[in-house]
Amino acid sequence: MNQMTPTPDIMAYSAYTLGEVTEAQPCCLPEPHLQIRDLSVSYDEHQVLETVSLDIYKGCITALIGPSGCGKTSFLSSLNRLTDLMANAQIQGSIRFDGEEILTDKTDTLILRRRIGMVFQKPNPFPLSIRRNLYLPLKENGVRNRKQLAERSECVLREVGLWDEVKDRLDSPALALSGGQQQRLCIARALVLEPEVLLMDEPCSALDPIASAKVEELISSLAGRYTVVIVTHNLAQAKRVANYAGFFWMVEKVGKLIEFGQCDRLFESPESELTAAFVSGIRG
Repeated sequence: MNQMTPTPDIMAYSAYTLGEVTEAQPCCLPEPHLQIRDLSVSYDEHQVLETVSLDIYKGCITALIGPSGCGKTSFLSSLNRLTDLMANAQIQGSIRFDGEEILTDKTDTLILRRRIGMVFQKPNPFPLSIRRNLYLPLKENGVRNRKQLAERSECVLREVGLWDEVKDRLDSPALALSGGQQQRLCIARALVLEPEVLLMDEPCSALDPIASAKVEELISSLAGRYTVVIVTHNLAQAKRVANYAGFFWMVEKVGKLIEFGQCDRLFESPESELTAAFVSGIRG
């Protein structure tokens, strides 16, 4: 293998993983976009998350790290109330979005989920054409004009770096795309509704390294235009893309937020010994 001439994609990926991409820096004068206070989540009698409090800053990328099973995905799903779709889920505490409480019966969850989009761990394009994957959510939200549908679809496909790859086969099945392309299409499908916040639950975990690098580069490009919250088990990825990071851990069988702060500070000089052990690979 060492005697092979590396392809441009592999060369680019190697350079990327070797740290030639500048690490994300904290946003200037951060403004809270989401304010979470004393958030607890239970499923039936089983509590998975207890009294989590932190701010998610506007235009920044926030990474949530920690071992499996410590409540990161439950926390993420609470932010646009996807937990409502689970009959046995119970949430306590406060989540304020642009200053307004969303954990009330008055909240229109359809509007909320348009403003706070979600990308899941496994690519999940609709079993439709590439074009219809983008047109369907737009039509469901009242966009009927053909020109608008086409323009907004092209815009987001360009934004995720897919346009040149699919522009000549928009009516082909989305499921025929590669895994990395499918995930970028799912990100485009979330962005086509022009959300303010994008939640991402391990968006690279089901992808090969080259596809992961492309998606990671895309995530980095969203900073400033969107508020991004990403759950990742890849600590190097979190350090590369995030401005802020939160470390979750199981304490007496319940997920808790151990530490939160600027990403470089949390990795380089954590306040908690538990955080230090995790980011150094001693625990986890």
